Amino acid sequence: MSNVPVARPKIVCLCGSLRFSREFATERTRLTLDLAIVLAPEATEASVLDPLLVRALGELHLRRIDLADEVRIVNPGGYIGVATRREIAYADALGKRVTYFHELATRDS
Repeated sequence: MSNVPVARPKIVCLCGSLRFSREFATERTRLTLDLAIVLAPEATEASVLDPLLVRALGELHLRRIDLADEVRIVNPGGYIGVATRREIAYADALGKRVTYFHELATRDS
C-alpha cells in the first residue's frame, strides 16, 4: 500500500470518435497525471462487428457515463458524431458535467 494520500479521485469518461486515438491517448494521460480515474471505450481490431455487439458496446459505454463524475468529449476540430451526441444527451439527462477537448461543433464534419 502506498503512503501517498489521495483524496477520492474524480472519475472522467472519455467520449468521441475512436478515429481520434492519438487525442484519446493524450487526454487519458493528462487526466491520469491529474490523478483522475479515466474510463474510455476501447478500439477493436475487427473491421465489421455484429450489429448486436455494436449495440451492446454502446450500452456498455453508457454504463461508463453512469459511473463518471465528468464526461470529456474528445472532438478535434469540433467534430461530434451521432453516437457522441447520444452520449452527451445521456450525460446531460443524468446531470453530469460535460467538457470538451475542442470548441463545440455547429454541425457534423
